[in-house]
Amino acid sequence: MTMGEFNDNNHVTAGETPSPKANHMKKISVLPLVFLIFYEVSGGPFGIEDTVHAAGPLLALLGFLVFPVLWSIPEALITAEMGTMFPENSGYVVWVSSALGPYWGFQQGWMKWLGGVIDNALYPVLFLDYLKSGIPALGGGLPRVIATWGLTIVLTYMNYRGLTIVGFFAVFLGVFSLIPFVVMGFIAIPNLKPKRWSVINKNDVDWNLYLNTLFWNLNYWDSISTLAGEVDNPKKTLPKALFCAMILVVLGYLFPLLIGTGAVPLNRELWTDGYFSDIAMIVGGAWLRWWLQAAAAMSNMGSFVAEMSSDSFQLLGMAERGMLPEFFSKRSRHGTPLVGILFSAFGVILLSWLSFQEIVAAENFLYCLGMILEFLAFILMRIKHPNLSRPYKIPCGTAGAIVMCIPPTVLICIVLALSSLKIMVISLIAVAIGLLMQPCLKYVEKRRWITFSHSTQLPAFNHEERNHSPVD
Repeated sequence: MTMGEFNDNNHVTAGETPSPKANHMKKISVLPLVFLIFYEVSGGPFGIEDTVHAAGPLLALLGFLVFPVLWSIPEALITAEMGTMFPENSGYVVWVSSALGPYWGFQQGWMKWLGGVIDNALYPVLFLDYLKSGIPALGGGLPRVIATWGLTIVLTYMNYRGLTIVGFFAVFLGVFSLIPFVVMGFIAIPNLKPKRWSVINKNDVDWNLYLNTLFWNLNYWDSISTLAGEVDNPKKTLPKALFCAMILVVLGYLFPLLIGTGAVPLNRELWTDGYFSDIAMIVGGAWLRWWLQAAAAMSNMGSFVAEMSSDSFQLLGMAERGMLPEFFSKRSRHGTPLVGILFSAFGVILLSWLSFQEIVAAENFLYCLGMILEFLAFILMRIKHPNLSRPYKIPCGTAGAIVMCIPPTVLICIVLALSSLKIMVISLIAVAIGLLMQPCLKYVEKRRWITFSHSTQLPAFNHEERNHSPVD
């Protein structure tokens, strides 16, 4: 039997043996991993202003209380279970491949990578939006283009230098980005008026903007799975880090919203990207505004490097699985996936012309499609391979697993239904490209035009690899 192949009678562990191309650099510990997850998902409250603009204070606050229960917690639990079953850099790609076959695993990888790159194109936009009130030249034109490209190049270089550096940089940025909100909270206490939190106008709610903003700010828990091969003792570290990051993310949203909506008279039209810096000016003055703007800029840098790490290591993991050409699996002398980083950076620059709302909507659409495949993979693995070793197992049976996936699936359907025609058409074209790309790559592999390699030390997919001869 192929090493690592699923066999319910033998109770095997998937992904136990490390890849021969494994990174021998220092592995990521719990604290950096917590902040990498924090930046994959959140990065702080910068970008949540549109929830108030779309629905008012009460629904904004309720959204960040209820949405984590319906969406974030199930996604994080599934990530903990599946990520510890398959502690390798292909992450959710191998989950779907193991349950549905390598064709759909490739589609998962394509949609998730493209969605991640689209998401990452947002952070330079937010970075400049928070600075443009102090530096008006960054509001548009050539200076904004130069700043976007320059920021992308600098942060891409940081990813190239090593994941350990990125992890501890995320810790520093996380602390630096959240402190000004704590200070603003203490200063705002005398001016807080709790009745402002209850303001609602059910007849004036932009549900599309509201749900897309909530969804964007509370998803991507599964992205950390593509770094599982770089984590120290992932079977224990990953669940612990996900739990700590969940608390940090929810508090990092609710506390600033309570301050902003409670201390300043409501004007929903003003609640757009960068408005927290204006609230800081009202509450504490110019010094607090500048501090918060610097924190916002740094936070977006943290989100960028964390997202790029996941995107690039995902391509490396797919290459080790033979889904992409071998050159994607090559590492730099710092242990980082050089080709994956360059591809991801190019995608960010290519998409940086889109608006904030368009980026969020397009990313959410692709992400929703990918999550449907993940939920199916999670349930099918419970049904087809109940005895497969699960270092962390959600304390529920198969029926409970199905029930847990129902609320997030309903939310996915709502988000997809509310998408504009433009976003829907663009996203479906992107999906169609992936459907055609996989057979094209298999043809290229068969003709030996480009080298593909399958790591013999990774566990085989249940569907294909027992009968598949690697192309050397």
